[in-house]
Amino acid sequence: MNIADLRKDYKLASLAKDDANPDPLKQFDRWLEEAIKADMPEPTAMSLATVAEGEDGVWQPSSRIVLLKGRDETGFVFYTNYESRKGRELAGNEHAALLFHWVELERQVRIEGRVEKIDPAESDAYYKTRPLTSRQGAWASPQSREIPSRTWLMARVAEAVAAHPFDPPRPPHWGGYRVVPHALEFWQGRRSRLHDRIKYRRVDGQWERGRLAP
Repeated sequence: MNIADLRKDYKLASLAKDDANPDPLKQFDRWLEEAIKADMPEPTAMSLATVAEGEDGVWQPSSRIVLLKGRDETGFVFYTNYESRKGRELAGNEHAALLFHWVELERQVRIEGRVEKIDPAESDAYYKTRPLTSRQGAWASPQSREIPSRTWLMARVAEAVAAHPFDPPRPPHWGGYRVVPHALEFWQGRRSRLHDRIKYRRVDGQWERGRLAP
């Protein structure tokens, strides 16, 4: 099989500048709602990209899939271990990017912005809504660190369950981040690779939008 021969012509929808909401966060909400209604398997899945300086002095980007867990008036919220690779990289460089790819709808949303930790009370409230085993797992896993074996990990889980059998508090190393965007791009696939791309930029406290070439 020659993967270069794999092609799909996009034809489901279009996106005109005048049809896009003047507020990109409201435009995002519209598309997210449509992705949820389309019964996609993980409509809130997003790629989070961070950049950090490595031991060799080279700035290295890294990305991973996380789940969107909140969208308020200022940005996009996700939760993780603050001591994970992403947490350590965000501690050194507060700028990051998100990417939503809704394949079945032939859509992407690209988001760039500054990342901040959310209020601890907000992290506490979300943590309490997680399944008990997930809360215990947050205590057990030294996320992104090398571990000796799966057996070692399960022993750590057993210790966490014994220490917090019913209502574990939120670990101090675990909580939420908010990506406060300064740029968003809405991408709608079109025929012949002539895609629609509407870009929003934050300028002097206001959102400006324009069309990009595909």
